Amino acid sequence: MKRATRGPKAAPAEKGLVMSDSISLSLPLDRARLAALEAGDACLLTGPLFTLRDAGHVRLMAELEATGGALPYGLDGQAIFYAGPTPEAAGRPFGAVGPTTASRMDFAAPALHRAGVAATVGKGRRSPEVRAACRETGSVYFVACGGAAAYLAKCVASSETVAYDDLGTEALRRIQVVDFPVFVGVDVRGNDVYDLV
Repeated sequence: MKRATRGPKAAPAEKGLVMSDSISLSLPLDRARLAALEAGDACLLTGPLFTLRDAGHVRLMAELEATGGALPYGLDGQAIFYAGPTPEAAGRPFGAVGPTTASRMDFAAPALHRAGVAATVGKGRRSPEVRAACRETGSVYFVACGGAAAYLAKCVASSETVAYDDLGTEALRRIQVVDFPVFVGVDVRGNDVYDLV
């Protein structure tokens, strides 16, 4: 597994957070790479990431039911980031894009993992049902740092609305991220980082 080589060469004023010994992961995620991750591993995500929050999950679940379990919008094998980005600022797609509390999406996560979503990104603990779904499907939950939304926005290169535009900040968006810092919150064995601290 390739480890990111980040250290003193990164200009602190420009790069901000430095996660040495982080695992670099390309999105969409490869299930074999996910299987090698352990709860607590620091990772840097690069590639397409989908943002979606509460209201969007209600709509997505209705569509999932209507299609008999087939994921729409190219979400199979992808990662969903529980976030509601702010408007464009300083020449970037968003002024801020931070994680929202993941447990609010626990009603949908098991079904989405079983349908093919490879990972979710948020903050806070997940329910036993979500941890079980990660075990059953070889999926993971990543934890992003709450309170760092302005920094995380600097990791977003572009954004496009995919669906639910009428939901505003809760629309389904495909964003391109570069070295987006996360930790493995729940690994494919169902291990929970919050049990380790």
